[in-house]
Amino acid sequence: MKVAVSTVIFSLRQDDAGMPSLWTPFVLRTREPQLGQWALPGGWLPANEELEAAAARTLGETTGLRPSYLEQLYTFGGVDRSPTGRVVSVVYWALVRASEVERAEPEENVQWFPADHLPGLAFDHNQIVDYALERLRTKMGYADIAHRFLGDTFTIAQLRGVHEAVLGHKLDAANFRRSVATSPDLIDTGEVVSGTPHRPPKLYRFATHPQTKD
Repeated sequence: MKVAVSTVIFSLRQDDAGMPSLWTPFVLRTREPQLGQWALPGGWLPANEELEAAAARTLGETTGLRPSYLEQLYTFGGVDRSPTGRVVSVVYWALVRASEVERAEPEENVQWFPADHLPGLAFDHNQIVDYALERLRTKMGYADIAHRFLGDTFTIAQLRGVHEAVLGHKLDAANFRRSVATSPDLIDTGEVVSGTPHRPPKLYRFATHPQTKD
């Protein structure tokens, strides 16, 4: 039996209408099995490397991404996952800000796809992404998930955009504002967006938001 690590990466990108949507990258397989198919970034687990370190390393080597948020998602170990023998995959997920994607060196064999419209992936990777997407949508009620896609400060409209992108549907703006207005995790910074022609929107931050270098 072999042990591998893989990572599901989610990031927000603007669609053709300028609205944020959820995307995830895959790596083109250059050898058998599943030659020429898209697969999750990952690799084999060395005997002398910790799981999270291996996930971070293989993610950087295959995609150029080095996200600040990396969490173990699930272990997949079906007996027929690979045609070459038993492979157990410890899967992580990473939530990546647009600024982190921009800083990454583009890799030749990497392509991003809309998370809800994926091609047929190698092995059981469609199932893995579906599981990760379900978990992400379930956890969107927690502030520590939403802020992983945002900068240190943001508007209510930007926060709503994250929720809409992850959930895959539009939300009523007034209802959303009312629902988050009473959250103890949301702090009014007292600042507003500068350079706007009309009434500038307020800037907020999360109470538990770690400082970033973005």
